Amino acid sequence: MKLRANGIDIEVEDAGPGSGAQPRPAVLLIMGLGMQLVAWPPVMVQALIDAGYRVIRLDNRDIGLSQKFDHLGQPNLVWASIRYKLGLAVKAPYALHDMAADALAVLDALGVQKAHVVGVSMGGMIAQRVALAAPERVLSLTSIMSSSGARGLPQAAPHVMRVLLSRPAGKDLASVTDHYVRLFKAIGSPGFPVDDAELREHITAAARRSFHPAGVLRQMMAIVADQRRASELAGLRVPTLVVHGKADPLVPFACGEDTARRIRGARLVGIEGMGHDLPKGVVERLLEPLIPHLKAAEAAS
Repeated sequence: MKLRANGIDIEVEDAGPGSGAQPRPAVLLIMGLGMQLVAWPPVMVQALIDAGYRVIRLDNRDIGLSQKFDHLGQPNLVWASIRYKLGLAVKAPYALHDMAADALAVLDALGVQKAHVVGVSMGGMIAQRVALAAPERVLSLTSIMSSSGARGLPQAAPHVMRVLLSRPAGKDLASVTDHYVRLFKAIGSPGFPVDDAELREHITAAARRSFHPAGVLRQMMAIVADQRRASELAGLRVPTLVVHGKADPLVPFACGEDTARRIRGARLVGIEGMGHDLPKGVVERLLEPLIPHLKAAEAAS
C-alpha cells in the first residue's frame, strides 16, 4: 500500500497487525542500498509474525515503488569519493537523516508509537539514524551487516567493488538480471550458497517490480555524506544487537565489531560463513539471537 509520509509517497507492507485491544509490538524492517522491501526473506517475515510481531516493511525513497527523486539529478560519485578521502564535506541530494525521517513518518502514518527497528546494510545505517533521532520511539535496534561509517574501517574487497560499480550490459531484463546475479554471487555467503536458478528467479522478480539505478547512486551519496554518525553513536541508549557475517566481502566483519563497540551495551553476534546476503541458513542463525533480543527489550521497557 502507498502511504503519504514525510511529504512523499512510500510503499509499505504491513503484516500481522493482529486485532483486539492488545496491539502486537511492531518490527520495522529497513532494507539496504538499492534493495526493495521484497528482498526481506518471507521465512524471516513469517517467523517474526509467528513470534507475535507486527512486521512493517518499506521501500526506501528512490527505490522500488516509493517516490523517485530524479529531479535532483545524478550525483558524481568519483568527485564525492575524492572529497571524502580528503576529509571534506560531501553534499548529497538527500541525507540518511531524511531516510530515517521517512521511516519514522511511516510509523506515524500507521499509528505506531514505538517499534523495534531492524536494518540491513544501508538499512542498518538508517536504523541507527532512527534511534539517534527518536530514541524514545525505538524499543530496540538491530544493525545487520552494517557499519558506523567511521573513517579507517576496512573497505570492500576489490573484486566486489568492481562488480558493484559496474553496469549491466544492457537495459533489457536479461542483462539486468545477469548483472545482479554476478553481484550477489560476489557478495554472497560462502557458507550458505544459494542455488543459481533460485537466485535468478528472485532477482528477475525484483527487477520486474522496479529497476531504478539512478536512485541507487543517490542513496550511495547519502551514505558517503553521513560522516558524523560514528561519533554520535556513543550517546545512544537503546537495547542494541549487531549481527555481522564473518565472511562479508562488502562490509567486512570489523565494521560490525566497530559498531558494537561504539554503542553502549550492544551485543555483537558474528555468523561464520555469512557474507552480505540473507539466504535461508543465515536467516535461521539470525533469528536465534534476534527474537530473544526483541523479547528482552520489551521486558526491560
